Amino acid sequence: MIIGHIAALSRNPVKSMAAEALDTAFHGYAGLYGDRIFAFRKPGAPAGFPFLTARDRPEMLLMRPRFRSPATAAAPPDLAAAQALGPGITPLYASNTDLAVDVELPDGTTYPIDAPALHDRLGAGDIALLRSERALTDCRPLSLISLGTIAQIGAESGITLDPRRFRANLVLNLTNPAGFTEDALIGRHLRIGNRAVVAVLERDPRCKMITLDPDTAEATPNVLRVVARSHGGNAGIYGAVLTEGMVSAGDPLVLIAHT
Repeated sequence: MIIGHIAALSRNPVKSMAAEALDTAFHGYAGLYGDRIFAFRKPGAPAGFPFLTARDRPEMLLMRPRFRSPATAAAPPDLAAAQALGPGITPLYASNTDLAVDVELPDGTTYPIDAPALHDRLGAGDIALLRSERALTDCRPLSLISLGTIAQIGAESGITLDPRRFRANLVLNLTNPAGFTEDALIGRHLRIGNRAVVAVLERDPRCKMITLDPDTAEATPNVLRVVARSHGGNAGIYGAVLTEGMVSAGDPLVLIAHT
């Protein structure tokens, strides 16, 4: 049963920096290909969450990371060969060189992700760059939220909200436009496009990040207050990929029947 379609796709090459909109992306077991494969370790941070984020440095949201080679960052280089061997074959990530990232600052200056000048600009002291093939997400590998949920939170907050504020990989346009409709998908499986299958696991607990405007980094604390008071602190859902595949904006969302 078709329950909607993908309104937008995005990924964050560097954790907590600006997202990039995509027309199509490979969804693998480790998450969306190229998503949050870089992050910065904050000195003195808890071992379980060592990352420097826009919660500490809101200006990180205004830094725009870009893959130096967009073509090789679009999908694993052996995707076609792996899929030709049948289901269950996991494609390999490209090399570090093919997934190199540059970061453009608000003043137009651009640095390689590992440039000392960029680290100094972050102003966090002895930070360290982390690189991982697994998306360095807070919790689950894939995040989804519906346009209806974003609109409802905006109405309750008294502000029009840009979907980018929620930093989801997939923004859903559901046939039922009511807010928080996606919560009913927890425990179900979705087929997206021709191949990818996603298991919906749980609601997405929210933090200060949703208070930050993606274009200005200015905070509107009432957004988080509304989510905390009226929605148990949650907005959107988390998922895990069960069957890997390419997903494009506009792809249908098919609810797979229980067996």
